[in-house]
Amino acid sequence: MYESFFIETYGCQMNVADSELISGMLIKEGLKPSDDIENADIIFVNTCAIREHAEDKVHSRLGFYNKLKKDKPEIIIGVLGCMAQNLKDSILQNKTYVDIVLGPDSYRKIIDLIQNRKKEKLRSIDTNLSRYEVYSDILPSRNKGINAWIPIMRGCDKFCTFCIVPFTRGRERSRSLDSILNEVIDAVDSGYKEITLLGQNVNSYKFENIEFHDLLESIAKIKDLKRIRYTSPHPQDMSEEVINVMNDYENICNYVHLPLQSGSNRILERMNRTYSRERFIDLYFSIKEKLKNVGVSTDIIVGFPGESDQDFQDTISLMQEVKFDSAFTFKYSSRPGTKAANYNDNIDEVEKQVRLQKVIDLQKIHSMYNNRKIIGNIESVLIEKESKKSELKWTGRTESNKWVAFDKKYSHVGDIVNVKINQTSGISLQGDIVTSQEMEIA
Repeated sequence: MYESFFIETYGCQMNVADSELISGMLIKEGLKPSDDIENADIIFVNTCAIREHAEDKVHSRLGFYNKLKKDKPEIIIGVLGCMAQNLKDSILQNKTYVDIVLGPDSYRKIIDLIQNRKKEKLRSIDTNLSRYEVYSDILPSRNKGINAWIPIMRGCDKFCTFCIVPFTRGRERSRSLDSILNEVIDAVDSGYKEITLLGQNVNSYKFENIEFHDLLESIAKIKDLKRIRYTSPHPQDMSEEVINVMNDYENICNYVHLPLQSGSNRILERMNRTYSRERFIDLYFSIKEKLKNVGVSTDIIVGFPGESDQDFQDTISLMQEVKFDSAFTFKYSSRPGTKAANYNDNIDEVEKQVRLQKVIDLQKIHSMYNNRKIIGNIESVLIEKESKKSELKWTGRTESNKWVAFDKKYSHVGDIVNVKINQTSGISLQGDIVTSQEMEIA
């Protein structure tokens, strides 16, 4: 009766990796992935609860699932992930067409719950958090592409006051070195050119006496692995040892994502970010000094409760001092269950939007500034896909995580090519492939 499944994924790369993990489990049991949601026997949505906008999209999508179930009552609909963990009672009470609700630590039970639904028509829920589950013995069924997402740890112990992750994904725990290396080797053997190590705070990885820089170095030594990235580190745990390992191995990309959140010491303390504005700036320039031509991106939240005009200007002034290559920018949205949800000095939504637009506009200026500095450089680029603007061009990323478009000559998806940067258009780059012979002449 149940032969095919369809998984939709919302949120971060960790959710993408979890969906691939679940797909691997379902395929092992004989189920087949479907490209058509309307013909699938089982529909799962893997959800994110970090931001209100992500939740809104899932609620909207569940309405569509409800229509599908009215036409095909026998299908199984499941809600997985962080939103399942956080809003389980609401889902069970208000979404009666949802059959299965599973939190991030309960995916091993997914086959049993499908069988229970088939036999007894019972709705099932399991959102228990674990101090130990890391799924280290399960290989995922990966999406096609050139990048493999590999979680090295789960959960978080930082308890930032705005963040729901410790409550939806549990406490921090790391995978063993051997299990990670085996998964990386499997990805390389399967043809993936680049791997990205994932964790809520990826650089706080620790298994027995092995720390993140040890893991990074061990992975860098794997034969035929072309590129390594990792996300997201926490500034508190960004060590000199990590920077040194990055400098020592050419296949570790010259790029660091360093989440700031706010440039105000008062707001950083209220967020429980555990570092100061001054410490962040020192760390930024230490990275820039030791890793030449490194790309540095960040996260910024505006409109956190109690953020004054001066607090916001502190963020602006820090941006002007360091000039990030790119930034993920957000308006603060309250997450039920977090400490910040109890703060009563919220910022007006209109003011939040004004501040967000100022940050976006400033970051565009800084991105263009940094892009112009590499015009004329020859950059190593991994070809990832066809350009959306022209079927005659590829797009790919430099080691410093900048997107470049260039003509397709002598190349294919998955190739690493040398590209001379000719111009910048907005925040993207344009260039031409340079052959080895042309480089020798130059």
